[in-house]
Amino acid sequence: AGDGELVVVLGPTGAGKTTTLRAIAGLDRPDAGAIRLGGDDITHDDPARRDVAMVFQNFSLYPHLSVGENLAFPLRAPWRRIDAAQIAERVQRAARILHIEAMLDRKPTMLSGGQMQRVAIGRAIVREPRLFLMDEPLTNLDAKLREELRIELKSIQRELKATTIYVTHDPIEAMALADRLVVLDRGRVLQDDTPDRVYARPAHRRVGELLGAPPMNFLAARVEAGQVRLVADAAAAWPFAAPTGPVVVGLRPEDLRLTSDGAINARCEIVEFFGADVVVGLRIGDERVRIVVDERADLRPGQPCRLSASAAAVHVFARDGSRLAPGG
Repeated sequence: AGDGELVVVLGPTGAGKTTTLRAIAGLDRPDAGAIRLGGDDITHDDPARRDVAMVFQNFSLYPHLSVGENLAFPLRAPWRRIDAAQIAERVQRAARILHIEAMLDRKPTMLSGGQMQRVAIGRAIVREPRLFLMDEPLTNLDAKLREELRIELKSIQRELKATTIYVTHDPIEAMALADRLVVLDRGRVLQDDTPDRVYARPAHRRVGELLGAPPMNFLAARVEAGQVRLVADAAAAWPFAAPTGPVVVGLRPEDLRLTSDGAINARCEIVEFFGADVVVGLRIGDERVRIVVDERADLRPGQPCRLSASAAAVHVFARDGSRLAPGG
C-alpha cells in the first residue's frame, strides 16, 4: 500500500484475506518472503512493536469499561509512554471524528451495533499507527447501517490520510471504498489495480465472478476463423483473432442489450425489480444469463427476446480462467 492509500482485498471465504492481515500484524508468520512497512523489514518483529492497528468484524470491547476507557486502553501500555493529557486529547479527537462524543461515559451494553463498531474503530485511531488493518469490520451490521458506516469510513480515512488495508467478501463494498483493489483467491493474487480498471478488464474469469452485482455472465464459446462464437447460439459472434479452440466468453449484465435485431436468441425466465433497475434472468439455449435493464422494459417469464453486445464488451477467457487477448 502507498502512503495514505486505501487498499481493499476482495475474495471469497478461504481466499487468505484474514491470513494476510494476521501475517502483516505479526499474529501469523509467513512461510516465505518478507513483510515491509515503510521500507523496514518487520517480518520478525513482535506484534506490539509493529505500529499497526487492527479492527475486527467482532467489536472486541471491554464490557466493564466505559467508551472513553475503551478508547484510552490501547494507549496505557507502559512502553508507549504517553501521558494522561495526550491520552485525553487523542480520545477526544477520535470521538469527534467518529461522532461519539456524547457516548464517552456509556458502557458498551448501552450501545447499538453501529456505535460499538465506531468505538472499535476509535481504539485503532487513538494509536495513530503507521498502518490500519481492517478485517471485514462492517460484516455484522445490517445493510442500511453498513452503507452509512462505509461512507463514514471512507471520509475518516481521507481525513486521517491513513494508509489502510481493508478486507471484504462484498464486491459493492470493495468498489466503493478502494483506491486500489486486490482480488485474492485461494491465496493467489489474481489482479491488483484501480477498481475501475479491474472491473473493466478482469485478468481472470474468477475476477469477473467476484466483482459485480449481478456478476459477469459466462458462456461456452469457440474461436475459429478470426471470430469467437457462442456454442449456445452460433449466430452470436464477434471478431477475435486467436488460435482455434474452445474458450469462455464473459459478458457483464449491463452490456447485454435487449434489441429487436440482436444476434442472440433468448427466453425470459424470471424478472426481479430493484427500483429503477430490473434484473432479468434469461436462457440462451441451455445456458442462463442475467441482464440489467431499466424499469420501462416490458418482459415477462416465457417471453422470447433478442440480445446484442458490442465487441468491446466481450471478455474472452481460456479454459484455465486466464484472460485471452486478440492474437494470443
